[in-house]
Amino acid sequence: MSARSETAAASRSGGRVALITGASSGFGLLTALELARKGIRVVATMRNPEKAEELLKLAEEAGVAERLRVLPLDVTDPLSIRQAVEETIRSYQRLDILVNNAGFAAGGFVEDVSMEAWRQQMETNFFGLVAVTQSVIPIMRRQQKGLIINISSVSGRVAFPGYGPYAASKFAVEGFTETLRHELAPLGIGVVLVEPGAYRTPIWNKGLAAMAAPADSPYGERLERIAQYSRRTAETAPDPRQVAELIGVLADTRAPRLRYTLGSGSRLAIWGRALLPWKWFEGIIRRALGS
Repeated sequence: MSARSETAAASRSGGRVALITGASSGFGLLTALELARKGIRVVATMRNPEKAEELLKLAEEAGVAERLRVLPLDVTDPLSIRQAVEETIRSYQRLDILVNNAGFAAGGFVEDVSMEAWRQQMETNFFGLVAVTQSVIPIMRRQQKGLIINISSVSGRVAFPGYGPYAASKFAVEGFTETLRHELAPLGIGVVLVEPGAYRTPIWNKGLAAMAAPADSPYGERLERIAQYSRRTAETAPDPRQVAELIGVLADTRAPRLRYTLGSGSRLAIWGRALLPWKWFEGIIRRALGS
């Protein structure tokens, strides 16, 4: 369908428009399909549109391909962000939902992780999310309505050893989102945090593959035990469609709350951190991870 035809169709239907970052796999891919099934026109963005093959195939099978459009967007590139948002508005004249999903997981003990790796983690998971959000706020402000959903993690509430860069980026997302919600609520714009625990998504396979200590690291054995625990957790993790389905519900929720935590053990970890004396909680984590 051409951009002109899409614009006309969107105008006739009065349909909502959603933009999703990191939609080539995992939560982003499944969320794109879920929102399209609800009749929402979805702009599915990713750094490399050549990786959209699986998304497009599943959309065709689900009968929602006509409501899906793939655009390139690298959250670490200001020009790429601007072009994707401008193309969305040029095609649909509106943007109702933003799902900030793009991200990756970097691991390792703090002493072993290079500053370059720390910066890459923050550039994508935090600064990229802020940059995309800034580009969308003026549109939603003029509309006097909109919904921004930031995909955080239980690691944004409870930090674990071996995942310092990832936890730091998600803690930053949590604080940013709280501030943003205060600022945008009077303008009719909703802001929500979705905090998944471990799910069967590529982010953990990629993160674990890169999670290795230098040969002479004093943390090598501990990191390996943590990696083994993470692998076992990933093998038994629930279906990531639960997260996409939640986002679908949030898209139709009139007054969503700030946080939605889901996933096996996530609430227990958060409650334990909040209610137990720190030494008790720390001991539980150490025994669980064998670290």
